[in-house]
Amino acid sequence: MPYAPRSHLATHEVTNQPDPQARDLWQSDAALRRWAGQENRAALAAFGRAAGSEEMREAGRLANRNPPELHLFDRGGRRLDEVRFHPAWHQLMQLGLSHGYAACAWEGAPGGHATHAALVYMLSQVEPGVCCPMTMTYAAVPALAADAALAALWRPKLLVRGYDPASVPLVQKAAATMGMAMTEKQGGSDVRANTTTAARDGEGWRLTGHKWFCSAPMSDGFLTLAQAPGGLTCFVVPRWTPDGRRNAIQIQRLKDKLGNRANASAEIEYHGAWAQQLGDEGAGVRTILSMVHHTRLDTALAPAGLMRAALAEALWWARGRAAFQRRLIDQPLMRAVLADLAVEAEGALALGMRVARAFDDPAEAPFARIAVAVAKFWSNKRCVWLVAEAMEALGGMGYVEDTPMPLLYREAPLNGIWEGSGNVIALDILRALARDPAAGAGLVAELQAATGADRRYDAALRDHLARWPGLPPEGEARWFAERLAVLLAGSVLIRGGDAATADAWVATRIGSARGAVAGAVAGLDTDAILSAV
Repeated sequence: MPYAPRSHLATHEVTNQPDPQARDLWQSDAALRRWAGQENRAALAAFGRAAGSEEMREAGRLANRNPPELHLFDRGGRRLDEVRFHPAWHQLMQLGLSHGYAACAWEGAPGGHATHAALVYMLSQVEPGVCCPMTMTYAAVPALAADAALAALWRPKLLVRGYDPASVPLVQKAAATMGMAMTEKQGGSDVRANTTTAARDGEGWRLTGHKWFCSAPMSDGFLTLAQAPGGLTCFVVPRWTPDGRRNAIQIQRLKDKLGNRANASAEIEYHGAWAQQLGDEGAGVRTILSMVHHTRLDTALAPAGLMRAALAEALWWARGRAAFQRRLIDQPLMRAVLADLAVEAEGALALGMRVARAFDDPAEAPFARIAVAVAKFWSNKRCVWLVAEAMEALGGMGYVEDTPMPLLYREAPLNGIWEGSGNVIALDILRALARDPAAGAGLVAELQAATGADRRYDAALRDHLARWPGLPPEGEARWFAERLAVLLAGSVLIRGGDAATADAWVATRIGSARGAVAGAVAGLDTDAILSAV
């Protein structure tokens, strides 16, 4: 191997250490190829090849080791309110946007949301923080439909397959991104408690107040909520005003986060910031929920990507590392652990991709509304567990920053918190079922579609419907959401997944043939499961 590191050292020979390798994120992932469908496979293959390259993996490492820096003023003391990123961040943004991360769902091709979901899943394995501004841009498009003029202004540049990081007015941009600033200190998820105010200023508005979380603060515009005379209203706040001045958006500080380090999240204040109304006055929550609905799709797919990355790292280590005269992958207990993790990872992927396909079908919109919340709730709860177990499979090396495992572990809780934490999502599921009978009907139809293939599944579904013939009490919302999730994923796996993986899911997730920790299972066909990864 030319230019390889020296393994013969002065005191010892380096052996029994697997060689790091670039990994094609499409070709190496049989589960993804199973669930991605037939549309746009060539595009997904091209992205998986590029994103999995050593160049992009190194970009991910550099972006995380060199976090964004806040620049409030220029050298002369004039306000800038800019965030500057390492060149690797811009390299990853170019990769994602040029392959249609934000655009492909809105270009009219079949399977657009499913293609987008697969891109989220793959890019999350390389550098998950960079997904945030691209997800916001993707999700802003349907919200902008509430105003034809604003859609005509922003949509063409949000859907460019390219990236322009310049901090200049929108008219000078080749491509644009959109962020979000909703929550405030006193309310958090309770956005109706917001105190930011909006006052008329000719054809626009002036906003005054603060936002505790501003996602992607270097975006070209932001969807935000403020109290207008007619009630809480949604606005588009551009970074630059129409006359070419910096808008009165002041960044207070960047959040010092546990993970997601490559990405900037900010606290901001509006000091009479110029804005345009989006949607009806007083209908701010309803208007911005269209954006939240689509960001939730990504928060359901991102944990599946993190799980896949952790599983792939554990498999690579187990196949290349020996202990006690046997490769780790050949030892029965390790095989049980890895097979158990593989079942969990595929369940998350299968459920997420099924939900994405519902986004592609207008007839399935009611099902998509409820299923995306179910998938987000469950996959994020399981992500932390899986990443920790995969880290343990590497032993002490899994806890070292030279590997991707610490990044994945820090990232694992994030999507379960953002865009609605567990309690918020569980209660949203109950509200959606109470308000929209079509959502409940679509969910039941999806669950019943798998009946007749597995007696254990059929019995569990009957038990679920008997336990909760209507909605559960609020205190049981998490239990209800969990059972919905494992049954829904089981339905998807039974109908379209690998047979051994589906059987294991029903036995160990829907049934009770397991303990509480990874690998505490019996009777899994580990050969079949691991060969289908």
